[in-house]
Amino acid sequence: MTQALRPFPHRHLLGLERLSAEDITQVLDLAESFLEISERPIKKVPTLRGRTVINLFLEASTRTRTSFEIAAKRLSADAVNISGSGSSTSKGETLLDTARNLAAMRPDVVVLRHHASGSAELVARHIDAAIINAGDGTHEHPTQGLLDASTIRHHKRRVAGLVVAIVGDIEHSRVARSNLYGLTKLGAEVRLCAPFTMLPHGIERAAGELREQVSVHHRLEAALEGADVVMMLRVQRERMGDGPARFPTNREYSRHFGLSPRALAYAKADAIVMHPGPINRGVELDPLVADGPRSVILEQVTRGVAIRMAVLYLLGVGSGGAEGGARSAPNLAV
Repeated sequence: MTQALRPFPHRHLLGLERLSAEDITQVLDLAESFLEISERPIKKVPTLRGRTVINLFLEASTRTRTSFEIAAKRLSADAVNISGSGSSTSKGETLLDTARNLAAMRPDVVVLRHHASGSAELVARHIDAAIINAGDGTHEHPTQGLLDASTIRHHKRRVAGLVVAIVGDIEHSRVARSNLYGLTKLGAEVRLCAPFTMLPHGIERAAGELREQVSVHHRLEAALEGADVVMMLRVQRERMGDGPARFPTNREYSRHFGLSPRALAYAKADAIVMHPGPINRGVELDPLVADGPRSVILEQVTRGVAIRMAVLYLLGVGSGGAEGGARSAPNLAV
């Protein structure tokens, strides 16, 4: 691969709200070239040899943390993994002090997951390393939005003009927010569906600002009618605190907002089913659907590694707007 890449105009990846459709497409296109590496006997290329990636995960994660670690190692970067229980934040150190101490060791990229919205933005203002937001509170999860767009584009050959239904705990979902920004920028129609008690305050007004591309529904059947993509979300009880229950029982929630084979019949016959994981089986998703022929959930995980390789490459080689000029596409030879 010798063609020149367009300079990526961002030093950090804090969310998809700030990316243009061209930026998003650049990541998706680059990720396609990284997919093949996962099928090789030796799954490693020298693209980021000598670079250091710190995965600072101060909130629980399986898929995101593991895929960032694998992505870094497949690009030959040195990956250092730090969890909340293994960091000095468990001793009372602030996030900013932790980040500054890590920055003093001169990493190239810090991948941060944190329970507080805006944490990635805060760290990005105070250290020199490139920051990748791996999920901050209920704000955004940009690489999840990118891998979802990649999966949709692969199966549907496009994103523009598709109808995507996002169903579940919208209020607490950073995945829903990143997909709302990313998919509408790429030209999709997004339908948000949840009980009244699980929608963010003012969502109807925010949706209205996106004109004809976003609608809010309180009945599952209406949201699924003619949909090309059905994206189910987990009920995030850990973010609900000790306040009043958002719904009577799991059984009641599943009856009205769970995706069963009967409910899926309202979508198009070739609609795909997605979920960011982990799945509450029998609550938001019937096992017959989760494991059925229209589910692409495991493919989302596979594409997540390629997307994170693309993001690490674009930020890890020191792009950052005016600081990064055009360069050749990554060398993918062993």
